Amino acid sequence: MTVQRLHVSKRFSEVAISGNLVHLAGQLATDFDLDIKGQTQQTFDIIDQFLADAGTDKSNILSVTIYLKNIEQDYAAFNEVWDAWVADIEALPRTCVEAKLYDPRVLVELTVVAVKPWFSRF
Repeated sequence: MTVQRLHVSKRFSEVAISGNLVHLAGQLATDFDLDIKGQTQQTFDIIDQFLADAGTDKSNILSVTIYLKNIEQDYAAFNEVWDAWVADIEALPRTCVEAKLYDPRVLVELTVVAVKPWFSRF
């Protein structure tokens, strides 16, 4: 089975697709000056776009891993944005951990595994 990669840079791919499995690399906001809610929403917007590029959407997510810079401080605010993002779909499996991220201004990073619908032509 081949692997298709999307949004490829010298160091990594943002998206890898094998069969109907879609893996998104760690996604994060591009504006590090935003607060946790802003960074979370911007990250969800990026995830939505990458999933669309791969021929799927958030309703087909298998799992999400959430990395928060400060879980004690940001967990509730993150969940406010999360709850709005997933309000129209079934509850998604997720793991949430506190982590030291690559830049001190990054407050949240998410990795996603999804499937493409069987009827996808991508």
